[in-house]
Amino acid sequence: MAFDAFKKLVRGLARTREGIASSLRLAFTSHVVDEATLEELETSLLAADIGPALTQEIVEGVRRQARAGTLDGSGLREALRAALGAALGEAGAAETRVPPPRVVFIVGVNGGGKTTTIGKLAAREQASGRKVIVVAADTFRAAAIDQLERWAERAGVEVVRHREGSDPSAVVFDALTAARARRVDTVLVDTAGRLHTKAPLMAELQKMARIAAREIPGAPHEVLLVVDATTGQNGLQQAREFTKAAVITGVVLTKLDGTAKGGVALVIRRELGVPIRYVGVGEGLDDLLDFDAAGYIDGLLGGEGVA
Repeated sequence: MAFDAFKKLVRGLARTREGIASSLRLAFTSHVVDEATLEELETSLLAADIGPALTQEIVEGVRRQARAGTLDGSGLREALRAALGAALGEAGAAETRVPPPRVVFIVGVNGGGKTTTIGKLAAREQASGRKVIVVAADTFRAAAIDQLERWAERAGVEVVRHREGSDPSAVVFDALTAARARRVDTVLVDTAGRLHTKAPLMAELQKMARIAAREIPGAPHEVLLVVDATTGQNGLQQAREFTKAAVITGVVLTKLDGTAKGGVALVIRRELGVPIRYVGVGEGLDDLLDFDAAGYIDGLLGGEGVA
């Protein structure tokens, strides 16, 4: 992980780290890990929104090592690092490139950072030398279209849009037709900020996916679910519901710098088996980072690299 990106990730996890590493600072330097330490560990993990099931599993693993007499304070940090790494699995895997145009649907509820994420993704693609268009398929709100156009302008990419109230699938059709004609590499589709309880909106998402598949083989090649990290366990519930309407290929965890609940990344990965692809740590175009499991764990637990 590039050092600048590592620093941004560590800064973004500062509030979560304060809740874990700060409360366990004495434990990390102690000669013994006792039940009082384990209680502090459990409280800290729950406060970071790692979730009761995973928290219990981690604490029990540490307890077994402590009872065997093989764990002191310095080993506690490494035991936690190993447990968190196992929970994340292959979450840091790189994306699979496909022949252009590569079609990516961005889904998620209103206010979660979906449009901001599209702007940042567009800037990343553009910086990598790929031609990009973004698609304003959230036609239910004029404000959504206007916001997307502002972010596209910042990223220097083209927007395909219709008027407010248009059929979202028609916008997708026109965008993919344009993408083929203009030899576009990447198509980023903004979908309505649909609540997971809105069945008709979920049906609309499925319709757009069918249109995309008809026009471009294999499309959508990715469906990225944007989850606001500040929502904690509610974000997990949203993710569960979205997996019923679409094959989610990855998660973008936004607003990580604004929460002490950064542990939700572990829960989403563990419960859904969906990798965390990116994390948002600010409002700048370059504040969307590739998710890196090792960097994330360092950001949670602190240590020499963080210092």
